[in-house]
Amino acid sequence: MLSALSDDYGDDPVKLVRSKAGRSLSRERYRRAEEFFPREGPIAPAGWSDFLYTVGISVQLGLSAHLLDVGFPDAWCARHIGLRIAKSLAYANATGFNHECPHMARLALVLTPYWKWNRPRLFGEAQPDDGGFAPDEVRVLLRALLDHVQRVTGHKSSRSPNRRPVNSGLSA
Repeated sequence: MLSALSDDYGDDPVKLVRSKAGRSLSRERYRRAEEFFPREGPIAPAGWSDFLYTVGISVQLGLSAHLLDVGFPDAWCARHIGLRIAKSLAYANATGFNHECPHMARLALVLTPYWKWNRPRLFGEAQPDDGGFAPDEVRVLLRALLDHVQRVTGHKSSRSPNRRPVNSGLSA
């Protein structure tokens, strides 16, 4: 499945090699993904783009944690995946991540590439399509994704041990 996916994307073939260094970098990426998790929604309408940009960073860091953990080289990911969250999710799912949530897949498309949410809009240029997502829905999807990364990788969460999982009402 992995080689078919890299053929579909026109990416160089990748050889997965798990290592202590990759595991350590994976743990750091997961920790950083948690740090970027937005604790509240956008403050004003202008904050919606910043919110989605921050969510994009968190999602990509979380998915990167899985990819590094299963043996993807960081340089390969930077070159072939970059800021394309939908592509990152596809590679993650092809390597056993198994997060087949249609809502997250749709959000991944909205966020790809996530830099577009941090770009100045000159001369009345329209914002990118946000897919009709609401801030609370985005946070629930992100929380579910990061919780899944934590379960799959086994990385310890930096959140409070008494924190309850979010019940999204959205089925995977």
